Order: sequence, then C-alpha cells, then structure tokens
Amino acid sequence: MTDAATPARPPKALNARRSFWLKQLHQWHWISAALSLIGLMLFAVTGITLNHARQIPAEPITVEQTGAVPAPLLERLTAFPEETTEPVPDAVARWASDAFKVQVSGHPTETTAEEIYIALPEPGGDGWLTIDRATGEALRERTTRGWIAWLNDLHKGRNTGPVWYWFIDVFAAACLIFAVTGFGLTWMHARQRPSTWPLLGLGLLIPALIALLFIH
Repeated sequence: MTDAATPARPPKALNARRSFWLKQLHQWHWISAALSLIGLMLFAVTGITLNHARQIPAEPITVEQTGAVPAPLLERLTAFPEETTEPVPDAVARWASDAFKVQVSGHPTETTAEEIYIALPEPGGDGWLTIDRATGEALRERTTRGWIAWLNDLHKGRNTGPVWYWFIDVFAAACLIFAVTGFGLTWMHARQRPSTWPLLGLGLLIPALIALLFIH
C-alpha cells in the first residue's frame, strides 16, 4: 500500500538551502556594513551631540565684508524688477563670487526698490548678502557656530544641498539592508543561541515602555 503522506525533505537539501541563505545574508550584511559604517559612526556621535546641545558651548563668530558693485553691473541692476524673488543676473553672481568667495547663482532674492537681499544659510551657520541698488554698496555677513554645530546640521540635513540630501537616502537604505540581513542571520542562528529572542524582545520593549511612560 502506497503512503500518501508527503515525504520529508532530505537533510542534504535542507542544509544546502540553509547554506545558500547564510551565504547571501553574510554577503549583503558585510557589504551594507562597509558602506554604512562611517555614516553610522557619524550619525551616532551627532545623535549624542544633538541630545546634549544645550550643554555643549558654541560661541558664534560673525565676519563682515564690504564691497562695491562696479558701475557697469550696477547699471544692469536698474533693469532688475523692483519686487521679485528672481536670482541676480549671472554677471552679478560672478562678481559676488570673486569679491566675497560666495556662490549666489540660482539663489532666490528678496528684492525691493532699495536693495537686493540674498539669504545664504549653511550647515553650522548662517549668512546673507545685500546690495544697495542706488549706491552699489554690498555687505556680506557670515556667522559660524563651530564644527559641532556643522556636524549636527549634517545629521539633520539642514542647508546641506541636494547631493547630501540624496546621500542620506542612500545611507539610510544601506542601514536598512544591514539591519534586515542582521535580523535574518540572528533568526537563522537563534536555535543555537537561546538568549536571541529575549534580547530582541527587550530591544523592542525598552523604547516602547519609555515612549509610553515617560514621553508626554
């Protein structure tokens, strides 16, 4: 009489399948770890500095520079709209780059009949440039708050531009792969490590309890 029950999978097939997934998980785990290692260290350190921002002293340093827009360029600004947010003409942007070592090309302005104001925020600091439309007098002011403030703003993606914006997304994806493959390896080794699931449970329970009991 033929046994209708499904035959058990041969142990060799199970071992081969387990070996395949272990190899894949290890491969992706170390690759994602290598890609995200320095970023993880940066974000961990700046997580601490952000958490203790009030205890870390930061004395702002402000530097002012003055200059005068050349007469031919000032004449071009007479045709510039009196009320607009358009960037300054390219020739004026090139002059500002030479005079103040600052990039204003493409930056929106707050233009009135009297002056052109360009906000120039940056990681760890702030700044602006104004141009008097009647006299051509230009004033560039820059305030910095130190390298810790600079790193903190990198953590938050504040005033860092599109390249850093996309880097954070790629870095986050690498961290996610690192975490998921780490969980997969943990799950596959859990049978030989009895403390695995209690520790994972604590990793979930501790922040959940803190959020429920102490965050109001």
